[in-house]
Amino acid sequence: MSAPKRFFVDKIGEEVLLTGDEYRHAHTVLRLGIGDEVTLLDGSGKEYSAIVEKSDRGSFLLHVVGEKPADREPKADVFLLIGALKGDKTELVVQKATELGANRIGVFSSKYCAAYMNENKLERLRRVAREAAKQCLRSRVPEVVYFDDLAAAMSASEGYDQKLFACEFLEKSEGGIADMGGSYCLVVGSEGGFAEEEFEHAKAHGFTGISLGKRILRAETAAIALLSVVMYRAGELR
Repeated sequence: MSAPKRFFVDKIGEEVLLTGDEYRHAHTVLRLGIGDEVTLLDGSGKEYSAIVEKSDRGSFLLHVVGEKPADREPKADVFLLIGALKGDKTELVVQKATELGANRIGVFSSKYCAAYMNENKLERLRRVAREAAKQCLRSRVPEVVYFDDLAAAMSASEGYDQKLFACEFLEKSEGGIADMGGSYCLVVGSEGGFAEEEFEHAKAHGFTGISLGKRILRAETAAIALLSVVMYRAGELR
């Protein structure tokens, strides 16, 4: 028997009304009905068992029957900043970053960035993160935000213990990834990479330049690879 399907809601009480996209997915795609068991998530770090009690047009009334602590959330606080990518590549990065355990994901525009963002695309990225969180059994959805330029993205990095800036024109890394836990902010550029002055600006904000090896990686590969290495060093993939 498969595990109960998972849905994010704003607030948990003894009874919960499932509406909107979550209801449509439950009703139209999953074909759930009265008596089916589901798992509800409210971002609090708990999972709630609930039963479909009533079905109305456009909503399910769910009765909560139990709760337990969630154990799939990472202990490491990781903020991934990625330059906006062409096509659906940004969606791919958001999906995989959610699965790997990023706590926050920022998309930014930079000097050589050829893609663009708008509110519809940003909302799409947030939906991708929500669906990925459900698929990989997380109890929280990473925050997904957009920055108009690299300077704004750099300002959002304040307070992180380790700041790593992946730079394709570095011959070797300026420092390693310390196995010290704490929090991490990672920056990977778009397909066009970074300008020298952008790297200097990042260093002024406390970032360390990181090389990802001798081969030039696609931007989406670089983001996923760097995040994977950091999550391993932080103990999340062991």
